[in-house]
Amino acid sequence: MTQDAAFEDGGEKPLNLGALDADDLGVISALVQDAVFPVTEMTWNAKQRRFALLLNRFRWEDLPKAERRGRKPERVQSVLVMENVMRVASSGVDRADKDIILSLLALEFEAGEDGTGALIVTLAGDGAIRLDVEALEVTLKDVTRPYLAPSGQAPRHPE
Repeated sequence: MTQDAAFEDGGEKPLNLGALDADDLGVISALVQDAVFPVTEMTWNAKQRRFALLLNRFRWEDLPKAERRGRKPERVQSVLVMENVMRVASSGVDRADKDIILSLLALEFEAGEDGTGALIVTLAGDGAIRLDVEALEVTLKDVTRPYLAPSGQAPRHPE
């Protein structure tokens, strides 16, 4: 008799995920919830139609293991890339203040016609970034080794 593999059986490997539909995006959204990044780490390359964020992502996927082992939670630097971006607009984001740190709450896709739509990046403090896309294509890739979360605890949200 064989047993299914459990999440805990996996090695400590960096994430490298892609999303081509709203269901996939929901997984990435959960993994980037509470990621923080300086406003200076947002880049839009209009010619390549690519928008990217360099995030300090909270490792939600590691939290149960950390708690079981009495280890403090971790963060990791990750690159979040959105492809096929035709237009970018933001609200509540002061790009002139180079010292501002933004906190990502969620990613959502508002479908349009024939695969087009808007990718909404919701930020804490009523900020948002709207990316009009020709097609949904998002990647999340960890680019550093995990490090202890400076706060030593998991983010909390008031209910």
